[in-house]
Amino acid sequence: MFKLGLYEQLLNKLISEKISTTNIENFYIQTSSIEKAEASAILTNYCTKIIKFALDLISGEDSIQKQIGIINKIILILENEIQKQDFTQNLVDLNGNLLKAVLPKIDSDIVNFDNYIKEITPYTGLTQSELFTGSNAGVSLESEIKKEILSSDKIYLLVSFIKWSGIRIFEKELREFTNKGKKLKIITTSYMGATDLKAIEFLASLPNTQIKVSYNTANERLHAKSYLFFRNTGFHTGYIGSSNISKSALTSGLEWNLKVTTAEISHIIKKFEKTFETYWEDKEFELFTGEQKEKLQIALKNDSIENQNRFSTFFDIRPFHYQEEILEELQTQRDIHNRFKNLVVAATGTGKTVISAFDYKRFKNQNKNAKLLFVAHRKEILIQARDTFQSILRDNNFGELWVDGIEPTGFEYLFASVQTLQNNIELLQLSLNYYDFIIIDEVHHIAAKSYRPILDKFEPKILLGLTATP
Repeated sequence: MFKLGLYEQLLNKLISEKISTTNIENFYIQTSSIEKAEASAILTNYCTKIIKFALDLISGEDSIQKQIGIINKIILILENEIQKQDFTQNLVDLNGNLLKAVLPKIDSDIVNFDNYIKEITPYTGLTQSELFTGSNAGVSLESEIKKEILSSDKIYLLVSFIKWSGIRIFEKELREFTNKGKKLKIITTSYMGATDLKAIEFLASLPNTQIKVSYNTANERLHAKSYLFFRNTGFHTGYIGSSNISKSALTSGLEWNLKVTTAEISHIIKKFEKTFETYWEDKEFELFTGEQKEKLQIALKNDSIENQNRFSTFFDIRPFHYQEEILEELQTQRDIHNRFKNLVVAATGTGKTVISAFDYKRFKNQNKNAKLLFVAHRKEILIQARDTFQSILRDNNFGELWVDGIEPTGFEYLFASVQTLQNNIELLQLSLNYYDFIIIDEVHHIAAKSYRPILDKFEPKILLGLTATP
């Protein structure tokens, strides 16, 4: 008997037999085909669990050699079946050893290599994820980050504020890191006046170090707390959680931080890197130099809690500089190049929905009755998108939802889920050119067959895709 609820489980023989013996009249059972673009990831994850379960059953003094033998047989099967790639170089050495480090001996100032490697290797390693909860039990975030710094080749830090008390914890490690010619990039803000000017000045004095500061904390508040450590070997690690750079956050505070690794979830590390670099290029974050000391000093004073107004006021929403640049480029593509199928690629958190709302607003100003279809895969995204459009269009009645049983009274300005449209597309009494403007959120999934009926049904004047994953 199945436990009731949601699943995302690959159908195997056991599950298929359970479904076939289940009284269908009493249960709604939903299945779907694997999308071609996602098949390799789904099947790999499934096989990983099966292989681990099987290898754990092997015991005895030669258990490691037996496990390696099985893995090598699997690799050879892949080579035999695919025949497009030489997999023999991937065969595991029967000795069962792990490569831990490769360091130069010539002109090295390291006396004891084994001790040095132990000193710079994080306690939790380079391949496994870990959760740090700020308790006294287990490995501390403070001690782990020290080792991360010493073993890295490049570092990105993204935090709301930086305290001198936090920098002092890593002062020695940061000096050693940057003095070796390795690059350190930091993004922070003047939010609430929490940052210590002394901490920023110290960091700016380090070689190979750049700091960018957002002074626009009234409209854009950076709450992220993230640390990314790059290694030339490809074993990158990142920490994402609640700890800014302060003594309490890194030591005794009950802060939660998740360590992620390229070896386990590389797509998170890649998204982390791309998002950071998007922020870095954003004009809202200004490079800190000696000449900006006074500007930061004033901003920290003005943004302090004591000087913040207790009440908010309504104001016209305007696009940020980078959003305006994207909007201008979209207009150029249409006016000059006659390209009306457009793609916006921007990192998560940079306001792709906001960009699409401004884009539609400009189009609607020239086409008063322009009909809109906004397509996404989740109800929460659709609700947030409709709220965004209502704010930018200054119309609290704009748009209707069509998702999870919510039925619209009309179709002129519709925020609909992919699934709902797919299930009802044949019943819609709408012409090919009914919609003037269609927006597809997370458009990198557009190759999936669930989107095809939508694209076949309508031919809008403008088709705009949004994604953080090109």
